[in-house]
Amino acid sequence: MSEITYENWNEEDVNEILEKKTDYLDILKWAYQEYNDDIVYACSFGAEGIVMIDLIHKVNKKATIIFLDTGLHFSETYELIDQVKQKYPTLNIKMVKPKLNLEEQAEKYGDQLWKKDPNLCCQIRKVAPLKEALSGAKAWISGLRREQSPLRSKTQYINKDDKFKNIKICPLIHWKWDEILTYIDLNKLPYNPLHDQGYPSIGCAPCTQPVSDHTDSRAGRWVGQNKSECGLHLNN
Repeated sequence: MSEITYENWNEEDVNEILEKKTDYLDILKWAYQEYNDDIVYACSFGAEGIVMIDLIHKVNKKATIIFLDTGLHFSETYELIDQVKQKYPTLNIKMVKPKLNLEEQAEKYGDQLWKKDPNLCCQIRKVAPLKEALSGAKAWISGLRREQSPLRSKTQYINKDDKFKNIKICPLIHWKWDEILTYIDLNKLPYNPLHDQGYPSIGCAPCTQPVSDHTDSRAGRWVGQNKSECGLHLNN
């Protein structure tokens, strides 16, 4: 069987792989065997991200991990990244920045664009940088879980990603929130302390709020806006 790429995507080939690779670790090992250095993990450094990093480190200690540094993240997030770099020094963790810094964005589009047009802000500071970062990769890994939202409930282990024109691997699709926290606790992993303060999902500081109802993991994102995704996982 030839390498699975966006260009030669074939459902039968993918299903054949999935019949043999039945859990998250199988998929992760397969992904690195299949794509070697042509796969990257795009990490937000939320709880799922910490679990993914630890699993990836068990499979490929020199894996490339990218963080979309919008310049708007919580200080706790940046502090966590420093802790992770110290814990896993062999991993290649890259901070990917948008072409426009915040001052240039304000000059061009007005101050606090995230309030006026959050979709455009996400496009500039997250989607476009990820597209550029993935331009040389055949596949990327995401920590999406099916229970996170209705949009994510159809996610498969191996996905054809029409947005970025490559293959998206999602090893954690069947994990529950409690399982994520249990893994972190059992393995004594560093994690963002904001999770203990009512933040199930942590993005940019201006667009993330704590929630009291944890049944919707995306509830604290873009409160008051008709928006629950930054656009990275909208397949168009």
